[in-house]
Order: sequence, then C-alpha cells, then structure tokens
Amino acid sequence: MAELIFFAGTMDCGKSTLALQMDHNHSSRGRSGLVFTRLDRAGESVLSSRLGLRAEAIEVTEDLDVRQYVVDALSRGDRIDYLICDEAQFYAERQVEQLASVVDELGIDVYAFGIMTDFRTRLFPGSARLVELSDRVQVLQVEALCWCGMRAIHNARTVDGVVVVEGSQVMVGDVGEGAGARVDIPVVSYEVLCRRHYRARKTATNSGVEHISREPLPFDT
Repeated sequence: MAELIFFAGTMDCGKSTLALQMDHNHSSRGRSGLVFTRLDRAGESVLSSRLGLRAEAIEVTEDLDVRQYVVDALSRGDRIDYLICDEAQFYAERQVEQLASVVDELGIDVYAFGIMTDFRTRLFPGSARLVELSDRVQVLQVEALCWCGMRAIHNARTVDGVVVVEGSQVMVGDVGEGAGARVDIPVVSYEVLCRRHYRARKTATNSGVEHISREPLPFDT
C-alpha cells in the first residue's frame, strides 16, 4: 500500500541530498515520479543540495493544489508512482492534507523532506501537520554538529552576528558577502546549535570558533 513518509532533521543533515538520491533510486528502477519543492535556496523550481546536486522541480506556490496537480497529470495519461516533496516545512497545512489524499485516494507514495522546527524552536505548521498525518516519521541519521562538536538540534538565526528569537518564521536575508553585498541591509545567517549553546545564544562567531554557515532562509539540510 502507498505511504506518506516524513523525513525530518535539522540543517546540514543531508535532507535534500537524500531527496535527490531517493528520486534517482526510484527512477532507475523504472518508477515515474514528480519532484516538488518550495523556496529552495538555489531559486524557483529547483531542488538542490549543498553537495552541488540539483534537479528540476515543481514549485509549491501558496495557491497550488497538489492533489489537483497530480489528478490533472494522471488525466493526461502521465504515469505517477511517487512524489518527492522537499522543503515540506514551508507547505501550507492544507497542502500537507492534499499529500495525504494523494496517498489514500490515488495510491501514490509520497516522500516528504523537511526541517522540524524554526529558529524559535517552534514547529513549522507544515512539519506539524506531517507529524500528525504521516504513516511514518523518520529522523535522518546524519547528525548535524554544533560548533562545540555536540549533536545540533536547533536552527539558530543571527542578525549581524546576534542570535534572535523573534521575527518572521520565513526570512530571506542578504548574506552580506561578495561584491554585490549591501552594507545597509542586516546580515541574516543560520547556524545549527546544540540545545545548551542555543539557550546560551552562543554561536561559532562569538565563541571564537570560525565555523558558521552563512546561508539565507530558505535553508537546505
């Protein structure tokens, strides 16, 4: 029977790499699927990983009805055996419910990949709904590490080097690097931290350890 499986983790745990690998594994065995994503750091309609791998994808806009998109494709005679859904934390709750409908009513496997919590340690709405509806939730086994070497479980946001715990849940910031960087825009960065250093608001920068990922949201894992 078809399943809805949610692969969850923090930044830097190989989420998008696994999504691309899973798509490759299924397609190489003759299965046909669709790849969806939302707000990938590489741009619109692309699924990318930090390892340099990427694939074309269907952008999940706010008004996209995922189930209807699949039904329309099937009506045209397309074969669809599975869906790969990356950056699923950014999906609306109704879109997650549409994924469940694709599984239950159309018999199509759905593999969703996403970050569980935001920079405030609160569940993303999309991730929360996936936890509630998925047949299985699998925590990715590649552990992201805090600058101290401990397992990182929190995605911290910094603005001009200072950890912040208030603001919009989704924020795309200027990374503040390179010739085109704007000096009048605060530098928004993200770093994975263990609970102890997240609570202490202590990052690699203010600890004296130079190991910080300066990637704007939406971030890859």
